[in-house]
Amino acid sequence: MEANEYNACVQEWADVLFRFACKCTGQASDAHDVVQNCFEVLWQKRKEVNTGKAKAFLFQVAYNKSVDGFRKRSKVSFAEPPEQSYTPGNPDLKKILDRALAQLDEQARGLVLLKDYEGYSYEEIGQITGLSEAQVKVYLHRARKILKEYLVSVENII
Repeated sequence: MEANEYNACVQEWADVLFRFACKCTGQASDAHDVVQNCFEVLWQKRKEVNTGKAKAFLFQVAYNKSVDGFRKRSKVSFAEPPEQSYTPGNPDLKKILDRALAQLDEQARGLVLLKDYEGYSYEEIGQITGLSEAQVKVYLHRARKILKEYLVSVENII
């Protein structure tokens, strides 16, 4: 990958990667760090990464960095995340979905986002995460079950 191809990757994938990292980490500041680390790794491995595979490579790095960050935070603090406020009578679907996604652990959230938000196939997700296709399906099934249980509960919606 040449420098101009690298710059094109940064321009094309920075926003999408940031949104993915935001959803995975739950914090914009952490997402900025993840995205910067992704492009740093891409630059360091630019001679090994094919331009056509750059997107998958970036998402793999973002996923791994998000999971690593989660593991580091969970070792440092066992505190529960603060409960988000919600105003009854004004349902905001985005807030509800964000709260539902917050119920998942880092790995499950990343898998759901890769499949349902980014549209990757099971095989591609397996390549990105290092899991087998069967593991991806099982973990996604479990994650969706948790999401369903959260979303069908009336007290979580109102």
